This record gives sequence, structure tokens and C-alpha cells, in this order.
Amino acid sequence: MKIAVTTTAPDIDAMIETRYGRASYFVIVDSETMAWEAKANPGSSAGGGAGIQAGQFISAQGATVAVSGGFGPNAYGALSAAGIKMYTAQGGSVRQIVEAFKAGALTEVRMPTGPERHGGRGSGRGRRGGAGW
Repeated sequence: MKIAVTTTAPDIDAMIETRYGRASYFVIVDSETMAWEAKANPGSSAGGGAGIQAGQFISAQGATVAVSGGFGPNAYGALSAAGIKMYTAQGGSVRQIVEAFKAGALTEVRMPTGPERHGGRGSGRGRRGGAGW
């Protein structure tokens, strides 16, 4: 089974990244052989829809499980639609997290774990009300 873990660096010993859609990398691990590959997250710098782009990307990589610190509504929807199961972990390396998954020690996500985010870069302009603008 292929497990995609959000990470801060492209290595199996990298620490988990707690943000799914904005993670820098995914390390995709075959849980039976522990063979792995690192992929840059194409959604990490997206102006919006990062969770959707990241979900589509790991689905295309053949992952059937995603592990991160949390999943917003967009990521949750994209991953659910692709049939990818989601689990949370709050710390540890990718290697440790895959071992925890194999031991049944991770919590399966059954709903979004965080609020919807828009853009992630502060797209507002400080205007209030909008009248007359």
C-alpha cells in the first residue's frame, strides 16, 4: 500500500508537516517494502485550492492513504472523492509515522480537521463593508 506523508523535506527521515495542502513535500512510502520517493507538492504555493491540488496529485501517484497533521475541507473533499483514507499524526519522522500506521496507532480522519482557508497569503486589502469601493 502506498502511504503519502506530508513533510518538511524530501527524505523518509524528515519530520511530518502539519499542514496538508501547504506541505512542501510528500514522501510516498510502500508500507510493505519501505521503498519511498519524495515529491514536491504542486499545491504548496497555490493562491487557492492547495488542498484540492495536493489531493489530486497524490491520487495520481497511486497513494491510497494520506497522513498529515490535519486536513481542511477542500483537502478532505478531494481525498474522499479519490477514495484515499486520511490519518493524523502530530509529530515524528515519515519512517516513524509509517511504522505507527502499520501498528494501527494513527487516528483515521472522518471529517475535516480544520477550517476552510482562502488563498493562505492574505488576499484582503483592509476594506470594510465594500460600499463605495
